[in-house]
Amino acid sequence: MKVSELFTLHQGNSFELINMEVDRRSELNFVARTSENNGVAAKIKAINAAVPFPAGYITVALGGSVLSSFVQYKPFYTGFHVMVLEPKSNMRLEEKLFYCHCIKMNAYRYRYGRQANKTLKDIELPELPDWLSSYAIDYSRIETKIEKKKLPFDTSLWNKFKIGDLFNVCGTRTTKIDILKEYGAGTYPYVTTQASNNGVEGFYNYWTEQGKVLVIDSAVAGFCSYQDSNFSASDHVEKLVPHFMINKYTGLFIATVINLDRYRYNYGRKYNQKKIKEAVVKLPVQENGSPDWQFMESYIKALPYSDKI
Repeated sequence: MKVSELFTLHQGNSFELINMEVDRRSELNFVARTSENNGVAAKIKAINAAVPFPAGYITVALGGSVLSSFVQYKPFYTGFHVMVLEPKSNMRLEEKLFYCHCIKMNAYRYRYGRQANKTLKDIELPELPDWLSSYAIDYSRIETKIEKKKLPFDTSLWNKFKIGDLFNVCGTRTTKIDILKEYGAGTYPYVTTQASNNGVEGFYNYWTEQGKVLVIDSAVAGFCSYQDSNFSASDHVEKLVPHFMINKYTGLFIATVINLDRYRYNYGRKYNQKKIKEAVVKLPVQENGSPDWQFMESYIKALPYSDKI
C-alpha cells in the first residue's frame, strides 16, 4: 500500500526555530529535519495563532536527513520541509514505528538535489508482518544494581600496542544479504558497514564467523564493535581475532578505545587490513608492561547498567 492510502499527509508549519521562544520546561516540541533526538530540535512556547499537531502523529523529513521518520510523543510544531502523517485508522504505536522504519528504508533514493516533497505519498509500504500483531513494547524501567565506582584512570601510564600484535586481522567470508534471507529470521547477527546498532543489520538462522572477536568496518569510517556471538558479515568487514582470552567487557573496552581514532578515516582514506595491523592502540598495563585485561574488565563492570550487557 502507498503512504497516502494509510495516512493523511499534512504540510508542516514551516516555522523557523530562530523566531521561536525556547522553553526547556515546555511540553511542546519543535521538530526539524534531523535524524537525531526523535527529530526534536528544541522545546518551545506555544504560538497563540497556531494550533500544534497532536501527539501520536508521524513526522517525516523531506530534505536534510531525508525520510527520517518519527512518532511524536508530545504536541509539536515543525520547521521547513517536514511532512506530518495522520493515520487514517486507529494504529498501535508498534505499527506506527514499523511504518516509520519502512519509510526510512527508502532514504537511499534521495539526496540534497532530490527531496521527497512530491513522492512521499507514493512510497510503497509492506503489509504488517504477522508477528507484529502480538508484539508489544516493554515500557518497564531498566534498573541496575551497579553503583558507579571510581577506578584509577591515568592514561599517561598506559602503553601503546599495535593492533596487529594483539589480534590476527583477517577478512570475513562474505555472504550476500539476499542469500541470508533464504534462511529466515533467527538469532545470529548479520554485521554490515554501519556505525549504528553495533554494526548489526538483522538476525538470521545462519552464521559463518566465530564470535568473541572485534570487527572493523573498512569501507566507511572504521567503526569497531565487539561481536560476542557467532555471526555473518558483509563485504568490507574485517575481523580481529584476539591472541588473548577476550570477553564482552574487555572487548567493549578495546572497541571503545579503537573508535577514538575513527576521525582519521573516511571514504578517501579507508581503514584497510594493512592500516588496521599497523594502527596503535593505547591500553592500561600491568607492572611488566603487558596489557592489564583484568583492569579493563573491572572498569566496564563498575559502570552503571553493566549488568545489562
